[in-house]
Amino acid sequence: MSCPILVVDAFTDRPFSGNPAGVCLLDQEVDASWMQSVAMEMNHAETAFLVPRGDGFGLRWFTPTVEVDLCGHATLASAHALFERGFSRDTIRFHTRSGILTARRDGGLIELDFPAEPPSEAELPTIRSLGAPPVWTGKNRMDWFVQLPTARDVRAIHPDFSEMAGLGMRGLIVTALDETKEYDFVSRCFFPQSGVDEDPVTGSAHCAFAPFWSKRLGKLETVGYQASPRGGVVRMRLEGDRVKLRGSAVTVLSGELRT
Repeated sequence: MSCPILVVDAFTDRPFSGNPAGVCLLDQEVDASWMQSVAMEMNHAETAFLVPRGDGFGLRWFTPTVEVDLCGHATLASAHALFERGFSRDTIRFHTRSGILTARRDGGLIELDFPAEPPSEAELPTIRSLGAPPVWTGKNRMDWFVQLPTARDVRAIHPDFSEMAGLGMRGLIVTALDETKEYDFVSRCFFPQSGVDEDPVTGSAHCAFAPFWSKRLGKLETVGYQASPRGGVVRMRLEGDRVKLRGSAVTVLSGELRT
């Protein structure tokens, strides 16, 4: 079979920054094992697989090693690819393992409608490579969650990926208030147990950051910077049990997959 496949940098307006995702555009359902093989070949944090379904598209996300329940940057990349290839309506509906997700044009940005994933307080096993002692620890259905004292502490983490992989769950997400006030908070996200040591920009993690920081800052709209080597900005608005994630994306490669 052959099908279009793209690489899209998400949560950025310029190539070679933000978070790259593979986007595979299918015309029929395929086996999960085939999708996993393609994701391994692409070797990005996630590769998204789209197939027309009813009023929208079926959407699944794979890291190089596992299928995941929710991925923000690859959803943004998927919406960008569809709009760029001529999808005519302003809103796209995605059928996913996390329910119906939507993406809509919002000026020069794309807005995703995702479920909020607030963390609940929980004791984190000792992680020496965090450096600074946590201010708060918890977890949601996907990840361990840590607040550190300062943004400088977040940026200074020298991760021990084997230590982090032993935590289980999808991964470990770390955040702190941005004292410079350029952003509301900064973050870094580590998923070695899912085949991604440090994710450049993680939309799904911001479904946890949005309710966490909204409560502490007393405002519904927040802006986060993920301080990975590539870096990226995520704009959020909390609406009840939903989070609106806004960002831009750039296609850097477009081709044909032949198998």
